[in-house]
Amino acid sequence: MSSSSLFSPSFLLTAAFACALALQLLAQVGLLTRQVRHVARHRSAVPAAFAEKITLAAHQKAADYTLAKAQVGLLQLAWGAMLLLGWTLLGGLDALHQALLAAMGPGLGQQIALVAAFALISGVLELPFSLYQTFVVEQRFGFNQSTLGLWLADLCKSSVLAAVIGLPLVAAVLWLMQAAGSLWWLWAWGLWTGFQLLLMWIFPTFIAPLFNKFQPLEDAALKERVTTLMQRCGFAAKGLFVMDGSRRSAHANAYFTGLGNAKRVVFYDTLLKKLNVDEVEAVLAHELGHFKHRHITKRMLGMFALSLGGLALLGWVSQQPWFYTGLGVAPSLALALGSSSSMLSGAQMGHVPGVALLLFLLVVPVFSFWLAPLMAHFSRRDEFQADAYAAAQAQPAALASALLKLYEDNAATLTPDPLYARFYYSHPPAVERLAQLQRQESRV
Repeated sequence: MSSSSLFSPSFLLTAAFACALALQLLAQVGLLTRQVRHVARHRSAVPAAFAEKITLAAHQKAADYTLAKAQVGLLQLAWGAMLLLGWTLLGGLDALHQALLAAMGPGLGQQIALVAAFALISGVLELPFSLYQTFVVEQRFGFNQSTLGLWLADLCKSSVLAAVIGLPLVAAVLWLMQAAGSLWWLWAWGLWTGFQLLLMWIFPTFIAPLFNKFQPLEDAALKERVTTLMQRCGFAAKGLFVMDGSRRSAHANAYFTGLGNAKRVVFYDTLLKKLNVDEVEAVLAHELGHFKHRHITKRMLGMFALSLGGLALLGWVSQQPWFYTGLGVAPSLALALGSSSSMLSGAQMGHVPGVALLLFLLVVPVFSFWLAPLMAHFSRRDEFQADAYAAAQAQPAALASALLKLYEDNAATLTPDPLYARFYYSHPPAVERLAQLQRQESRV
């Protein structure tokens, strides 16, 4: 290999991607190993702050559940890294592209087929982990309520839904990449943003009911408390609904969904079985805190800004030959064109928008991985703000009691590794969160 090729953009990208992937994998394994060791080390005793309310059996169940998920997580990390290498530097995406090119010839249809085939193959390769998580790990700890038939029905529904909604969107983006000139990414961003807003609006009415049943909240006392709380907080919703979450899992939750006049409040039936009226009101007040502080709007705007930057970057790299050659896709394309890969022009590469899109989606998470702790930090800050709002609108003690029940019932560990929590946790660890609520309660 000549010295000039060692410093070529293609080689530098290959080296940067390989190093970034190795560093990411080392960091992920290291953090998960820290989590395993920390949780196992504290398994034998309930933390002093929870000793009066959490039994040793419940604490050990949470520890064992965390460790079981971590074991699966380690395997997933290794499997995911191998798949990523297989798709990129080892030529998997290039081979799939060439096979479809030979079968269908060049054109938009072939590029749509490439994206669809990639999604299908990737989904199949991830299925064993989903099955094991649901029917082994969740089953072992008493959380799984689903049957294999229901699981398969959900898989079929989600696959059909992804094809019906996703393929036209993919086709439109790929067409824009070919036909809309150098600023195609700006048009694609507008399309993507409009699609996301439409999806938020139609999800509660048309999509969610395909998977779960939603019944109007019938508990009169709870309905009155919730309605009064929402009026006090200035929140209007189309309805209050109870979802049959227990059909699939014993985990509990509540959430807002929808956009504009389609907004609705949804309670899992499991949540209503585990919490009393004061606690449900406090949990809802926490969710209203996110609304009051405009956390959802800010996150949505942040997502739109990141997607704009990402598409602009894709618009540039998709025209750079080294983007393809450096990631294991273009060598066979160069051979087919009868030239060296280094001589491929951006115009030639522009004929493979599906390859560019998939490569970009594969590679970007490796480089953006290090933003995870920053995103988690902002998320935890939002959770503290929502807790403070809930403490002012409801009873701090009720929210603390509800959170403690949910930690226990969901087998969430009370002793996470601090560094792991700082890197990944979107919600503050239980000790920090409940201590903050106790301070707020003492000021009431």
